[in-house]
Amino acid sequence: MEALGINLGYLLTQICGISALILILTAFVYKPILRVLDQRKARIAKGLEDARQAEIARQSADADAKRILDEARAEAANIRRDAVVAAEQAAKDVEVRAREEAKGIMANAQSEATEERNRILSDLRGQVAAISIAAANKLVGESLDEKRQRQLINDFFSRVPADVASLKGDSAEITSALPLTAAEQESVRRLVGAPNVQFKVDPAILGGLVVRVGDRVVDDSVANRMSALQESLRR
Repeated sequence: MEALGINLGYLLTQICGISALILILTAFVYKPILRVLDQRKARIAKGLEDARQAEIARQSADADAKRILDEARAEAANIRRDAVVAAEQAAKDVEVRAREEAKGIMANAQSEATEERNRILSDLRGQVAAISIAAANKLVGESLDEKRQRQLINDFFSRVPADVASLKGDSAEITSALPLTAAEQESVRRLVGAPNVQFKVDPAILGGLVVRVGDRVVDDSVANRMSALQESLRR
């Protein structure tokens, strides 16, 4: 070794020094550095995992928020639609009630007008009877029996046509020129014989009665007799 210029003792000393240095570096420098690096790596990995989980949570929160907003918008749309439907239905109900009330008012007004007309016609009947009696007395030149005169006037307005006996049915409609008295209505019911009898007033028929039973009609009105007379005169 000396021939080669190598000092064996010095070499061994160098080897031992280097080995000791390596052991010291390994024990006190390299391993702590590796631990620090491993810890840093673990923290970085944990941070990345936490960031990934945070991103997943954020995306989930965004999805939940979007879902909640969509549900809120849908609910708001349903509420608006329901409100519109309810408003339209309320408006229709108000319109229906208004129409019904208007019909009721018109029906009441018509009924009151009919009652007032019938009352006036009933009052007029006495005047017509008085004028007719006076005219009859004037024509014959003498006073007729008052009872007979009034009977003639009553027959003029309430006499039931003879043809009514041939009519058969459950309901009848009697039209007179002036309102009939309760006694006259009862007499008409007996002669007509229908269980249900309705009385109407139409001054246009002038006198007499128009009796309708089912689809059959017996028209003994003065207006009809005058029309028939005019038709016969034209021939």
